[in-house]
Amino acid sequence: MSASNGIIVKTKNLTKHFGHIVAVDDLSIEVHKGEAFGFLGPNGSGKSTTMGMILGLIAPTSGSAEVFGLEAQHNLPSILPRVGAVMETPGLYPYLSGRDNLKVFARLSDHISDKRIDEVLDLVEMSSRAKDKFSNYSMGMKQRLAIACALLHNPELIIMDEPTNGLDPAGMKEIRELIIELSKQGKTIFLNSHLLHEVEQVCERVAIIKKGKIVVQGLVKELVKAGDVLQIKVNEPDKAMAILGGQKWISSVNKEGDYILLGVKADKAVDVSALLAKDGIFAAEIKAKENSLEKFFLEQTEEEANA
Repeated sequence: MSASNGIIVKTKNLTKHFGHIVAVDDLSIEVHKGEAFGFLGPNGSGKSTTMGMILGLIAPTSGSAEVFGLEAQHNLPSILPRVGAVMETPGLYPYLSGRDNLKVFARLSDHISDKRIDEVLDLVEMSSRAKDKFSNYSMGMKQRLAIACALLHNPELIIMDEPTNGLDPAGMKEIRELIIELSKQGKTIFLNSHLLHEVEQVCERVAIIKKGKIVVQGLVKELVKAGDVLQIKVNEPDKAMAILGGQKWISSVNKEGDYILLGVKADKAVDVSALLAKDGIFAAEIKAKENSLEKFFLEQTEEEANA
């Protein structure tokens, strides 16, 4: 059975109580086929509980979770063969080599050949270290082998729980590039993380959760728009600021590093450029200013806390 309308994961009013604690509160999200979807929030926000319900491992108090159009909890035999999971702490055998670890897990599934093992080792760039013991791997190598393990049966949906946690910058970069490659191959990625700057680089859409509730969700490029602020770089910044500061249609003029920030709508970029050009000032760069996803997240959660 295929997911309807290209929706791979769907939750509707998903809620989970542990006694008096509301871990997940009326959560509704959709993850589309072939996208990398970021599920973001601070530690303790309900991300792992949500993942448990999506995988059918935790029964919801109310609401529903569907994967491939099937209700998750009661259709695991049909769902799990199509899902790969990469958990925060890889549960692999330290005394076995990378290749032998994959062979052990390959036996748990039907029709996984030695050729397929070679393919996933190559995909995660571990072929040259496949004979080394898992215990001798760096953190980044251990995580890449865990991803190889999750890819053995060629899943359609890959759920990743904090895949870059504990990695150095080089290891983080390797995992980011791998996620982007998997997404290009048409895999659907559900990425659970609290590292917003990491998710911003690999995901098109995100949902931000805090205290079990969705704060906001949408396209990353839309969420990080800063609003009515133009960012310009010119050859004579002081002269430009004096000219622009005298215009009633520009609400504010500020300097930030090499840039001038103008409180004006982005569609006024041509007017700003023409005004400066009259005085022989030329813009090397002019564009709408964007926030980082991390800054946006902090703004949203602060607003929620003060509401």
